[in-house]
Order: sequence, then structure tokens, then C-alpha cells
Amino acid sequence: MIYTLRHLTTYRYARTVRFARCNLRLRPRDGEGQRVLESALHVAPEPTRRLERRDFFGLDTLTLTLDEPHREFTVEAVSRVAVERPAPPPPEAGPSWETVRAAALALPSLGPDGPAHFQFPSQRVPLDPAVTEYARTSFPPGRSAYGGAVELMHRIRDDFRFDAKATTVSTPPAEAFALRAGVCQDFAHVMIAGLRGLGLPAAYVSGYLRTRPPPGRPRLRGADASHAWVALWCGLEMGEGGWIGLDPTNDCVVRDNHIVVARGRDYADVAPIDGIVASAGSQKLTVEVDVIPEDEAA
Repeated sequence: MIYTLRHLTTYRYARTVRFARCNLRLRPRDGEGQRVLESALHVAPEPTRRLERRDFFGLDTLTLTLDEPHREFTVEAVSRVAVERPAPPPPEAGPSWETVRAAALALPSLGPDGPAHFQFPSQRVPLDPAVTEYARTSFPPGRSAYGGAVELMHRIRDDFRFDAKATTVSTPPAEAFALRAGVCQDFAHVMIAGLRGLGLPAAYVSGYLRTRPPPGRPRLRGADASHAWVALWCGLEMGEGGWIGLDPTNDCVVRDNHIVVARGRDYADVAPIDGIVASAGSQKLTVEVDVIPEDEAA
């Protein structure tokens, strides 16, 4: 499947901004079943400086500096991505979770896709005893890591309520867990905390999810959204590099409907846009996202 992606972000400021610096992480990732065919970025006003780099986890990051006074800042990222992933493993496939935990600790690789970076607490995902015990129910002795994680994903979907007003971008996983509510970022953070609490390597994945308009209705421009899910390391014999994507918000294994932009330890590693603004007063943020399959009229 080939997708056209459009991600438009607009900041409007109550007072003039005279200096801003921001990091953009909006180019989809190559590899693991997807390939970027085209990618373009449009920014207004024109930045005075640009710095392109690739971070440790292989994420393309563009740092912009704006010295021109402005009241509005827009970033539009447009990409075409081909996605083709194999069918997921059968239920309960792969080694036991105890074996996966031991293998991750013993693996000498410290590369960006190595499990060592995703097995321990991170900035946005501290370990929490209550979340660990919640996850442990899905991992009796000897069960496959993949099978246990799939059941945990099912349970989160059943036990948690999707509620965009229940949390914010900075809500800790423990708070979302106590509420049993939140959005995709919260569900991913909670699942990662539970898996890491058992010693299993789990990564935070950001990207997009194909959505389908109601039958007979046209696709509404800008009505899609960015998305987040989990990647579990299940051992080198499982999948490409051992990583398998699991989406607790939609209770599904990641296939061709998911487009990956970035993978990191938690949201802090992969935020689409962050930075600083030198100004007083409030700001208003609007985001429009389109995920358009090639077989659907644009």
C-alpha cells in the first residue's frame, strides 16, 4: 500500500514572537516494512538557520531558528510512503518471556535498535509497581513473550476508556493507569511500563494510522491524527530485528495500516515538534493530518 501523508501544524501567537527555535521530527522512517518514496517540508516564515541531523535512534531531525518577528508559524510535512509488512506470527509464537528477558540482557549490541535501550525506565515511563502487577497477569511462567503481550494489549483495550479530555501530553503513565482513561500516547506508555516492569524491552512508536471515512461519505481534509503504539522485542528469531508492533488503542498487531515516523524510549524522544519561543502571551495550536491511500481519490 502507498500512502500520501500530510501533517500541517499551525501556531498562532497573541503577541509577536521575535525568536524561536524548534526541532521537527516529521519524516517517516525507512525500514521494517516501509519505504519513503518522497518527502518535503514547507515552513513559514522562512527560518534564518537550518540544521539537519540524524539522532541516535535513526530519527531525522531538523532544527530551525527563526529570528524574524512573526505572529504565526506553520509547518507542513508531505510524504509518500510504501508499506508492506508480513503477516503477524501465530498466537503464542516465539520464545518464553523469561528467555526473551535473559536474551535482551545478554545481547552485546548497543546499536539504536538493540533491546538494551528499551528495557529500563525512561524520562516519560518510570516503572510503577501497580502497572507491573497489572501486566504480570498476562505472563504466567513459560508463556511466550509475544503471546503475553498480545493478551496485555487486549486487556488494555477492554479495561481503558479512550477520552481525549482525561489526560494531557504530560500526564504520567501512573495517572493514566489510575484513571483507566486517556489517548493513544497514554495507552502506549502504560503498556510499555508494564512490559519493562517485567524486564521486557518495549519501545514507543509514533506515526500515523489509516482511517476509513463512513460508507458513502468523502474523506474530510485534515480529519486524521497522528498515532502512537508499542514495539516489543521478542528475540532475534522473531520478525525483522525481533521487533513486533502492537497497537493497544485499536487492539491489533501492526500491519500495513500503520506508518512509522519514529521509534524511541517514550514520547520525549519522538515528539513531532518541540522547542522554545521567546514571547509573552498565549498561543493557539491547530493540527491537521491526512493519511490518504493511493487507491482512494485525494
